[in-house]
Amino acid sequence: MFGLRLTTPQLELRPLTEDDLPTVAALIPPDAEQDPAATTYDGLDSVTNRGIVVHQGYWKSWGSWRPESWALPFAVLHDGELIGTQELEGEDFPSLRTVDSSSFLAVHARGRGFGKQMRRAILSLAFGPLEAQAAITSAWHDNYASLAVSRALGYQANGVSLHRRDAGRDEMLHLRLTRSRWLSSEAAAQVTITSFEPCRAFFGL
Repeated sequence: MFGLRLTTPQLELRPLTEDDLPTVAALIPPDAEQDPAATTYDGLDSVTNRGIVVHQGYWKSWGSWRPESWALPFAVLHDGELIGTQELEGEDFPSLRTVDSSSFLAVHARGRGFGKQMRRAILSLAFGPLEAQAAITSAWHDNYASLAVSRALGYQANGVSLHRRDAGRDEMLHLRLTRSRWLSSEAAAQVTITSFEPCRAFFGL
């Protein structure tokens, strides 16, 4: 799996490795949405807790991998510098052929179009070699950057739900992109995928 590469005009995405974890833990910004079910520890500051979630999430993603349920974390590199992560997830993937995604960019790397490129890269993988039929994503109603990337790539509204947020509750917006809509956009032409074939069996293909 670690030979897989996704390249865009400015970025390279490769599977995250254990050696990347200290860098990711140091880069992850306070506004990055992490797994709300992740354990945090009393007596540790928020920066340390975010770093722990990064490490435990990484080990869980590889240690619990099954073709039916997987999460593939990518390191996002610009000119060789790790500037963020992009994850692609599949639940009951051999049957549902639907993927989800999550990501973060370091603060200094924002506003340069990288968010759209890294999402385009994993969608090219999903709708290309993985033969997905749909991609879904979710964001808080005020996460304007994430929502803008999704809409620019062709995602359409797919409902609203209420979730706990901090001490109250808030709206989560859900979006969905179909295979036919993605293929008609020709966005995949800007992405090169290499060394996928050795990974095929891990996705139940």
